[in-house]
Amino acid sequence: MKRVKVSNNVIRRIPRYLRKLDELMEAGVTRISSFDLGQQLGLTPSQIRQDFSCFGEFGQQGYGYNVAALREQVAAILGMDRGFSAILIGVGNIGRALMDNFCFSEWGFHLLSAFEVNPALIGTELSGVLIRSMDELESFLAENKVDVAVLSVPKEAALRVTERLTKNGIRAIWNFTNVELTDPNSSILVENVHFSDSLLSLSYYISERKDEEAARAARAEKLAGAEK
Repeated sequence: MKRVKVSNNVIRRIPRYLRKLDELMEAGVTRISSFDLGQQLGLTPSQIRQDFSCFGEFGQQGYGYNVAALREQVAAILGMDRGFSAILIGVGNIGRALMDNFCFSEWGFHLLSAFEVNPALIGTELSGVLIRSMDELESFLAENKVDVAVLSVPKEAALRVTERLTKNGIRAIWNFTNVELTDPNSSILVENVHFSDSLLSLSYYISERKDEEAARAARAEKLAGAEK
């Protein structure tokens, strides 16, 4: 697979392609053109071709894309075939919801263990994953290869736990703490998840639409008044 320096915008679109291809496969679609794929995703055919060209040539002119083959290639681009491992830190509301409802293995990650400070949870299992004491974190990391730490601790503990993780070899964090952990001077890969961002973006677009509707109504009312 060809790999070049890819823009963040392209990277953010690749999982969208994967989801759409999964939908197409479930619907029994075996072949799709860049035009039809773009129509379903709200993208132009040229944008889709440009995105895929960052990683190789996957389509065939006059034929389009083989859906199953393209899905396999997109999964490889995203590293889903590499057997990455993860641990989860913090089995509160968000951590429990992730363990209960998010299928890590479906997306190429093996959730090895979870870590907690609550004695009532330590030693129990949730969705087949053992919950360990935070006191065991360093020894576990020393004995196991862990690619990603999923961080769902209270925000006041976020920086302290992040420091422990990075000191013990963790180089990628999926961060649900609502604390911005990104440091431009750090080599640690961090994906900050802020649930409010999506809702506030939606709020912006709702406000924009309402303002446009109000402006149109005001113009129509003004025009109607001028015609009297």
